[in-house]
This record gives sequence, C-alpha cells and structure tokens, in this order.
Amino acid sequence: MSDWVRVCATSELLPGESKVAWDGDTAIVVFNYDGDFYALEDRCTHEDFELSAGPFDAEEATIECVLHGSKFDVRDGRALNPPAYVPVRKFPTKVEDGAVWTRDDS
Repeated sequence: MSDWVRVCATSELLPGESKVAWDGDTAIVVFNYDGDFYALEDRCTHEDFELSAGPFDAEEATIECVLHGSKFDVRDGRALNPPAYVPVRKFPTKVEDGAVWTRDDS
C-alpha cells in the first residue's frame, strides 16, 4: 500500500471541479462533488483513455469518456452506459490540514 498523495488545497478544488494527481505510475482523477471528494483511476475501462479529458457533470455526479461516450458515477466508479460495463477503480480520499489527499491502495 502506498502513502497518501497530496492532490491540492481544498480551496483549489471547488465544487464541480476535478484535478489529476499521480501516485507513482497511476493517474488518479479527484472530483469535488457538492463538497465531497471522490477519486477514480483516470482511465476508461472500455478503452484505455484518460477520463479527465471528458466533461464532469457536477449535477449528475458523472464523468464522460470523450472517446465513446461511456459515463461513470464519480462516487463509486460504476459504469452507467455502454460501451463500458466494468467499473473504474475507486481510490480513498481524505481532507487533512486543509488539503485533499488520495492514494492507490491496491
């Protein structure tokens, strides 16, 4: 298990925004959904493509892969429509010392 990685100050990730952090070779996209922070692997499970390139819908809590239009729930990573069927890996997040943290706990 790796150590916690600082993503940014909480003031730098406002509701409706997302930011990519790296834990070693793993890209993790962190979302602020209505004041709560969620983290997913920055990789579509249908096609190995970065999710962070697509739009984050802060009202629906979804991220859409721009390659083929698959949407994923940012809260738990589940695939919401084809062509993706496999959920995206979810990572833990925490807020500590005014910053957002995540880690690859696989």
